[in-house]
Amino acid sequence: MKAKVIDNLCIGCGACTYIADEEFEIQDDGLSHAINETVKKENESKVKEAQESCPTSAIELTEE
Repeated sequence: MKAKVIDNLCIGCGACTYIADEEFEIQDDGLSHAINETVKKENESKVKEAQESCPTSAIELTEE
């Protein structure tokens, strides 16, 4: 699974970093970014929860 944060939708609320801090981080621009190109298997459920919790639907998930 791959995760991507769509910059023009992200508002930097931090919900994804709270839920899946091993896969998302807030960078200097104040927006969230995926840390890893490919989500670690053990973090997939957290990443899906982060996607569902994102208030602007800025997290895009794709299967490999």
